[in-house]
Amino acid sequence: MTVAEIAQALGLRLLAGAGGLDREVRYGYASDLLSDVVARAPKGCLWLTLQTHENVVAVALLVDAAGVVITGGREPGANICSRAEAEGLPLFASPASTFELSGRLYALLAGEKRGA
Repeated sequence: MTVAEIAQALGLRLLAGAGGLDREVRYGYASDLLSDVVARAPKGCLWLTLQTHENVVAVALLVDAAGVVITGGREPGANICSRAEAEGLPLFASPASTFELSGRLYALLAGEKRGA
């Protein structure tokens, strides 16, 4: 599934990086520890996090994430949005919890694999 398809299915609000909406999402990854994401997040994942600081963009680029979703109704500052836009990284926000979005994302991606 593409980032755009997942964003629509999960009702995510796009904050930046519309140019990357056609990226393929192969996995989901949920973590708030940047070091954990660097060490374990798979390439092409949609990363779910509560973190709202600029380092999120740098880490997402380092692991080649398909996009980032800031969960739990948190609102990132203008700096992270402008940096994500400059890098073409899709950045979303959602009022849903990381737990809820993880389950829904898993169901979407698992359903796609069953149908493939």
